Amino acid sequence: MTRSTAQHLPVISSTPSYHPASHNRRTFLADLGMGFTGLALGSMLARDGVAGHRVPNGQPDFAPKAKSVIWLFMTGGVSHMESFDPKPALNKYGGMTLSETPWKDVFDSPFVKKNFRPLQKDNDRTFRQRIYPMQIGYGKRGESGIEVSDWWPHVGGCIDDIAVVRSLWTTDNDHGAQLQFHTGRHISDGFFPTIGSWVHYGLGSLNENLPQFVVMGEPVNVCCGGTQVHLANYLGAEHDGIMLNEKQPLPYGKPAGHIFQEEQAANVELIGKLNQMAAVQYPEDAALQARISAYELAFRMQMSVPEVFDLRDESQATLDAYGEGYGRQLLAARRFVERGVRFVQVYHGGGGGGAGFWDAHTGLKKNHTENCEAVDKPIAMLLKDLKQRGMLEDTLVVWATEFGRTAGSQEADGRDHHPFGFSCWLAGGGIRGGVVHGATDELGILATENPHYVTDVHATVLHQLGLDSHKLEVPGRKRLDIEFGQPIHEIIA
Repeated sequence: MTRSTAQHLPVISSTPSYHPASHNRRTFLADLGMGFTGLALGSMLARDGVAGHRVPNGQPDFAPKAKSVIWLFMTGGVSHMESFDPKPALNKYGGMTLSETPWKDVFDSPFVKKNFRPLQKDNDRTFRQRIYPMQIGYGKRGESGIEVSDWWPHVGGCIDDIAVVRSLWTTDNDHGAQLQFHTGRHISDGFFPTIGSWVHYGLGSLNENLPQFVVMGEPVNVCCGGTQVHLANYLGAEHDGIMLNEKQPLPYGKPAGHIFQEEQAANVELIGKLNQMAAVQYPEDAALQARISAYELAFRMQMSVPEVFDLRDESQATLDAYGEGYGRQLLAARRFVERGVRFVQVYHGGGGGGAGFWDAHTGLKKNHTENCEAVDKPIAMLLKDLKQRGMLEDTLVVWATEFGRTAGSQEADGRDHHPFGFSCWLAGGGIRGGVVHGATDELGILATENPHYVTDVHATVLHQLGLDSHKLEVPGRKRLDIEFGQPIHEIIA
């Protein structure tokens, strides 16, 4: 007996991704009776209002400018004034307390009193700290002349393709802000769907053999949200991000060596039938469809995922430019997007204890020097590679971190957490390049011009994908206005 080829795999209908709760009991049982073709029909009926409320059908609400997203998250809190919002005034006022500078009344503004009242103790701590000078130089980059620190020379070289947003704010002054950046909700509110899950829920699949929401790198630690940073929660488990890595492309997914694919295909079909029988007996099991889909997807991924991580068809020049470690993950991210994956989320600096590698309470200069050296060149190569292949036009790259760092020093040579004003950037996918939007004051303390809560980044991502966040609301799950956010139109081409 020879090992089977793809033609022996069970035929599985290509169905749009949808929320299990969108079908009532009668239509759910009817779908089961009609097999997977019935599932597709049930989704169509629901879309037309015949079988319950409207559900996402895999189609955008309006013409999209992007097809996929690569979401780069720096865990621990990058110093905004020593990355993409340089502040030379830190050198001028270095050693002074905030009360000795012209910005002594910075926290008396209506904006701060409205949004940050629970953080008054942190305001007080900021006043006691002495201004800490910049730990690195900076310069104007590209034809646009955007100022970028010398820790980011390679990304700075791509600045004409980047829109920098310098006026983000959030409300968690601890590392629960990592979860807040991905869900829009404070960690004390509980767990909610993340941005990658909303994209998966709204648009479904472009490639039935690969997960549509891929996660690479070490996730944040439990204290900061843990794996919740890439989970779908009430949207259903089928919209969770799937953790993959290049060393073991599909953990627990590789079949035993003595199992032929014909046998495994039969096993998958049998499991599917048993699950469907169980669904008739337990029709209210909301996780059932996710379970069936997971078995099927895992079977198909056994061949497709390892192929993505097999880099033998990449040139040596490409491999050298991306580098090892983080660079290999970004190369894999490009390959996933190339094959139709919707959302690729890549962590840098997670795991290993603490709240993330970028959390520079002490030794900021050493910390950021090492971390920037690890990610600057690979990120720049990703942007150049996507552009050279014509993929940057419809691939949206987002670089983010949970908050910035304080203008004042902590433990003599570090900076504390800072939610009042910080930076992120976006590139590709219909975003204007070579622009800066928003601003913080001269010390980088407060978002003073066009402030944006973190979900405005979410809204911008969804908008570029052709999705209206308000149309994704799940009946019975009331969302707060701040969760939806507003697209940042000023950076959209």
